[in-house]
This record gives sequence, structure tokens and C-alpha cells, in this order.
Amino acid sequence: DVDECAQALHDCRPSQECHNLPGSYQCTCPDGYRKIGPECVDIDECRYRYCQHRCVNLPGSFRCQCEPGFQLGPNNRSCVDVNECDMGAPCEQRCFNSYGTFLCRCHQGYELHRDGFSCNDIDECSYSSYLCQYRCVNEPGRFSCHCPQGYQLLATRLCQGTGCPGAAGRVVSGAGGLMSGFQPLSPDTDIDECELGTHQCSEAQTCVNFHGGYRCVDTNRCVEPYVQVSDNRCLCPASNPLCREQPSSIVHRYMSITSERSVPADVFQIQATSVYPGAYNAFQIRAGNSQGDFYIRQINNVSAMLVLARPVTGPREYVLDLEMVTMNSLMSYRASSVLRLTVFVGAYTF
Repeated sequence: DVDECAQALHDCRPSQECHNLPGSYQCTCPDGYRKIGPECVDIDECRYRYCQHRCVNLPGSFRCQCEPGFQLGPNNRSCVDVNECDMGAPCEQRCFNSYGTFLCRCHQGYELHRDGFSCNDIDECSYSSYLCQYRCVNEPGRFSCHCPQGYQLLATRLCQGTGCPGAAGRVVSGAGGLMSGFQPLSPDTDIDECELGTHQCSEAQTCVNFHGGYRCVDTNRCVEPYVQVSDNRCLCPASNPLCREQPSSIVHRYMSITSERSVPADVFQIQATSVYPGAYNAFQIRAGNSQGDFYIRQINNVSAMLVLARPVTGPREYVLDLEMVTMNSLMSYRASSVLRLTVFVGAYTF
């Protein structure tokens, strides 16, 4: 047999390959090419969408590429998510991996810098002069309240005289334990009936103190379809069809403010207890603010401040539903939770 290919006795085109056969030879196209007329032309494999993300055509072949945040899988065609948090993502405090990217988050008391990676301490004291009853001291990631000499700290923010309350006031019990009368000796004195045990709440009720009085509230404040999961938290089970259009949970809180405060005044900070990768939180007043006495000022993605917008006089009571709506556009996810805040407005200023 004469090897026409080895002795260049064939008439194959430069784009073709010569294959010797017994007594003859054959001209074929190499892999990745196809014959069009007498010539072999490169096949554009990218037209057939072999790659999950991006395709780069090469002479006789192709190469798959992935978008940022992904890497080629074992088959060199599909793309798998890269966990940047395990690969040294430049987050200063907390890192959350998400599909194709990552998010940096900060610990409570810090906020994310505009670079998206580092965390700056939040000077809570600079936001409001009403965070503490006397003096606010900023600390890394937190703040603390201090009282003047002769007073002691009460419930982390209020100041109470260290002397015995004695007969500083006279209380009159009304229906359901609601205070219907109170005679303070001075506008800066408040008796904590709940702590002293001078209230008339039943065993099935909880005593809530406020400036100039107290309130007896039922221990279980959950209304169908909500069920009680803790002393102050109600949960709407996802298995209940009635819960589909309702906030997933309602948390009950109580606070007291004094009358005739200068406005606007920050009175209550709302903080998300959980942070989900790729989620955005929005805060709003869902109910209880028909007169517009309050508004919400969002601080960052996980916290907001309830602001007193107009002067109020007491005694008066507000029941505000402060809602946090959590959204994730990539996963088409939306959920909400409510903090039901009862605000007691006292009749006297401190």
C-alpha cells in the first residue's frame, strides 16, 4: 500500500485532514469543523447553548465561562455558586453568602460603611437626647445610661431616686386594674407599683408600670389565628390558611413617655433579630397612628427609630403596630412581623 498522506500524494484541502486507506486515502474535516462545499468550516458550538452562562467559540472547539460569583462545575459547562465567605471575602464582621454574590453585615451597634465591607460604630447618643433619662455615653457597639448623684439606674435607661418612696403617692384602682387616679408629690417622682407589689393585678395578668400609674394586662394577648409562643410573642402558624395575609408574628412591648417633650424626639428603636442574606427590611407604622403623632426614621437595613412628631399631653395611651417587611427579590420572598407597642403618656414632665 502507498501512503498517499505521508508522501503528499493526496489532494486534500489545507483545511482538511488526510487519512490513508488500503489502496486509497480519504479527506475529512477535523473535530469541531464541518464540510461546506470543498472546505472545512469551524462549527460555532456557542450557537447550541452548551454553556450555562457564557460561551467563547474557539477554532475547532469552545470554552465555557461563568459570571462573577460562580465557577465552572466538573463538566466544564455548568456553573456553581462560589462561597466567597469561605474564600476570604473582605467583610470586617459578618459575611453571608448568597447565590452569585455575598453580603457584609455588622454586629448590633455598628452600621455598614459605604464601601460595603467595613463597619462603623453607631453613636446612638447622637441620634437622640432621649435615649437616656439623664446622660448617654457611647461605647463601641453599644451605649450606656448614667444617672446623677443620688439616683440609680432603673431598667437600663431611667433614673430613680435611691431614697425610700414612702407615701409619695396615692393610687386608686379602677376597672381591670387601670389607674384612675394618682397624686404625685412632685413631677419627677414615680412609684413603680409593679416592683413594690402594691398593684392589684391577678395571677392571670402582668403588671406594667408607667410614669404616674400602672396597667394590668392579660398574660395571653394572642387572638386567633395567632397562638402564644412566649410571654409577649404571638405566632401565626404557616399551616393555617388564615395566616397567609397576616404578619407572621406579633410581639407586645410597653413604654412610658412624659408629656410636653420637645419634638421631634426619638422614643423607641426597632431592631431586627435575624438577618437573612440578600434580604431588605423596610419599617413602617401599620396601625395606631391616625393623627400622625409619630413617624418612622429608618437607620439602616436592620434598625429604625420611632420618632414623636408632635407635642402630646397626658394622660394618654397609644397602641402602635410597628411593622418590619422583609423582602428578597431574587427569591421572590416577602414576609412581615409586627411589634405592638403600647405607649403611655404621663401627665407630668421629668
